[in-house]
Amino acid sequence: MLALAVFGVSLPFGAASAQSPTTSVETEYLMTLEGICEPGQPMGQRLVVNCTGGSVHGPKINGTVIPPTGDWLVPLGEGHLRLDVRGTIKTDDGELILFEYYGVLSFPKEAFDRALKGEVVTAKDGYFITAPIFTTASKKYAWLTQIQAVGKMTSVKVGKFVKYDILKQASAVSESDHEFELRRLLHRRSAGTFRSLR
Repeated sequence: MLALAVFGVSLPFGAASAQSPTTSVETEYLMTLEGICEPGQPMGQRLVVNCTGGSVHGPKINGTVIPPTGDWLVPLGEGHLRLDVRGTIKTDDGELILFEYYGVLSFPKEAFDRALKGEVVTAKDGYFITAPIFTTASKKYAWLTQIQAVGKMTSVKVGKFVKYDILKQASAVSESDHEFELRRLLHRRSAGTFRSLR
């Protein structure tokens, strides 16, 4: 690289590094969320879906979905929708948790037509991914406010229900983070040694 710089040879940005990720994302199962939903109602440029109930089941959280909960869908063309969801969970031990997420639904025409006819469609029929976040005043469930989740639809029946598996993005330190921390500690130690010699 130094030789290239001396001779005035420039490289495209990023060309010096391999075209591969420098970290990875690991997930842990968080919960399965099912919403009981009414048929959507057109409102301007949106399709509003009211959810009247549902359930939440997971290793560390169980409860029901209660009103107010709904989806303010944005149609993006046949078979494609952007989700805009806000909802409420009441846990089995009486705590309230707000969940909200954007997401994308993208189905082939054949699967989308089946869904509109009232058939149950599943994850294998198309792309249906969400990114939930949580808000709560509960100390017990405060950990939910400190994570980013990813939801994947497992089954949906238009005007009836939608079910997701929701995964927590695990906090995993990459190798580069380890190296950075090691360099930081070595720098602090060497700086301390230098001050002690003055």
